[in-house]
Amino acid sequence: MKIGIAALTLAYVLSQFYRAFLAVLAPELEAELGVGAAQLSRASGIWFLAFAAMQIPVGWALDRIGPRITASTLLALGGAGGAALFALAGAGWQIELAMGLIGIGCAPVLMASYYIFARTYRPAVFATLAATLVGVGSLGNIAASVPLGWAAETVGWRGALWALAAVTGLVALAVALLVRDQEAADGAGDGSLWDVLRIPAFWAILPMMLMNYAPAAGLRGLWAGPYIAESYGAQYVGVVTLVMGLAMIAGNFAYGPLDRLTGTRKGVVLGGNIAGALVLAALWWVPVPGLWAAAAALALVGALGSSYAVGMAHGRAFVPAHLTGRGVTLLNLFSIGGVGVMQFATGPIFDAAGGGTEGYRALFGLFALALAAGCAIYAFAPDRTD
Repeated sequence: MKIGIAALTLAYVLSQFYRAFLAVLAPELEAELGVGAAQLSRASGIWFLAFAAMQIPVGWALDRIGPRITASTLLALGGAGGAALFALAGAGWQIELAMGLIGIGCAPVLMASYYIFARTYRPAVFATLAATLVGVGSLGNIAASVPLGWAAETVGWRGALWALAAVTGLVALAVALLVRDQEAADGAGDGSLWDVLRIPAFWAILPMMLMNYAPAAGLRGLWAGPYIAESYGAQYVGVVTLVMGLAMIAGNFAYGPLDRLTGTRKGVVLGGNIAGALVLAALWWVPVPGLWAAAAALALVGALGSSYAVGMAHGRAFVPAHLTGRGVTLLNLFSIGGVGVMQFATGPIFDAAGGGTEGYRALFGLFALALAAGCAIYAFAPDRTD
């Protein structure tokens, strides 16, 4: 079991990398292919929406087929295949198609791990295990900063993508060989997604899942790069995105045990996201506060926005065992889908605001208001710990 989780963790490192690497490659892609920030925002949104759309079939497959075949097959075909297509891209639409394929390939990886955690380990440690996996997997976020910039300078961005395609294929093979499926739960195959949606608590938890990850993922995955480059200089992009990535890792590890230490999951998630909304509101008020203040604010947004695993544990606590796959993937659909929707929205909003400083002000304001709205609805959710 442990070696299988290790293989899935490597796969999740790649998933984190692929959702964040466009911010670093943005200058090269614009120079060579003429793909600007707005189109890259759409490409990033396609990754997240493809990822989200796959959560429903992935949930069914986890409950019916198991995590081994589900994760390895999609990662090989979509992840490795999409990276290869990206390496061959000669136009913006090909990058968008490649990002969609990569999103499909990455879709089952984290949920396969969570499915195993939920079916194998004590419920009380789910949040800690889930957050630890996200924290370790976030090394992919780090790799998508300074290391990727170095690789792109050394072998070119196409060479870097070819290497990633090969690594993704090898990790998919490791998942196929090392992951073990669990025995089916009593009633496995019974029920449907509608049974999950009939759980009243979900209607207050899902809006928080929809919004909590969107600011951190949207900024780290794309907008932090152009924002820092235009406001302070391209030479700072790698360092600032690295700092934000490290903050997101630290945030995951910090959030993980808090539900057991405080006796509340709702309080942990709500408090962290209210604080994140306040930081975004400060950037909305002063969008260019100086390089180090901006870097610190982005790092705080990343750290405070890392409550995903505790939110997943909160929602999973209401789901019966035979619906585990569909329950966790529905929560993930909202989390990743929220990022995708916001990435589609941010490009037009940035352009409508005139770009530049006013464009970034509009983005920060949008993220602040969306996160505050999620918190307002989540405040009515019932708390539950295991």
